[in-house]
Amino acid sequence: MVKKHAPKRGSLAFIPRKRAKSIVAKPYFWPSVEGDKVIPLAFVGYKAGMTHALVVQDLPGSPLYGKEVCKSITVIDAPPVVVCGVRAYATDANGDEHALTEAWAKTYPKDLGRALTAPKSYNTDDMLRKIEESLDSVTRIRLIVCTQPRLAAVPKKKPEILEIELGGGTIRDRFEYAKSVLGKTIRISDVFRDGMLVDVLGVTKGKGFQGPVKRWGIRILPRKSRKTKRGVGAIGPWKPGRVMYTVPRPGQMGFHRRTEYNKRILRVGEKGEEVTPKGGFTNYGIVRGDYVILAGSIPGPPKRLIVLRYPARPKAVPDTPPKISYTARP
Repeated sequence: MVKKHAPKRGSLAFIPRKRAKSIVAKPYFWPSVEGDKVIPLAFVGYKAGMTHALVVQDLPGSPLYGKEVCKSITVIDAPPVVVCGVRAYATDANGDEHALTEAWAKTYPKDLGRALTAPKSYNTDDMLRKIEESLDSVTRIRLIVCTQPRLAAVPKKKPEILEIELGGGTIRDRFEYAKSVLGKTIRISDVFRDGMLVDVLGVTKGKGFQGPVKRWGIRILPRKSRKTKRGVGAIGPWKPGRVMYTVPRPGQMGFHRRTEYNKRILRVGEKGEEVTPKGGFTNYGIVRGDYVILAGSIPGPPKRLIVLRYPARPKAVPDTPPKISYTARP
């Protein structure tokens, strides 16, 4: 007797498969970073495209250790971000965390008014003093940053705004760092270095409303099937009297918020022409300034905003940066 083999069609890991609330994939979790140096725990950029490179394998357990291997790489255009404000968080009597207060910079980028209404009269020094007086109850300090799309090859002027948590040092050290960068710009080289791991947060490419065959990968029914071929044979039993969530159904496919863990940074550079192909990346253009090269692929189409975060589940990798012997520039 042959044992029946009927694996589930499609993964239930990401139910419900609905559209993302925002194009900005804001982190739900911030890892803890040890050390005395205060650093922002994330940075943002725009996906430019993919190519390939020859990289010397530096993982000691690999059978190709010390040899050149061809890897697919992703180039992210990462112009500097502007620190618009500082927000402090505290814990109430019930143990719930909430925003205590915030302080905004005295000067703003000219495009910030496209995203929000900037206050006309705002006393930055008084709000910073209020945060400093409440440092005993402050649990987290985050930077409110905005992107600069004009410095990238994306067809937009309206900046994206998100919070980036500070890690390392004490609460007072983080507050002093936040005061020092308020109203200034932060570059990706101030946050990440070559060879380290990052988590990639983004929104995948949208594919619209799709049927169960494409959305869940179910089998197409035989030619003599009644009513339909590109559907499920039965949507469930009589009882319970409803369609269960595990039954593959048509609906939204793509434009989902996703997190990919432990993507390795191969290089953080300042001259975008080093990695830009002739004529620019397809559907993106020319990388003009700071960039970062990641090993492998990441979610989203070109021009999509990508959030790079410190790893939540770090693995052991060599401390020395990987050696790139050749980068394809067709």
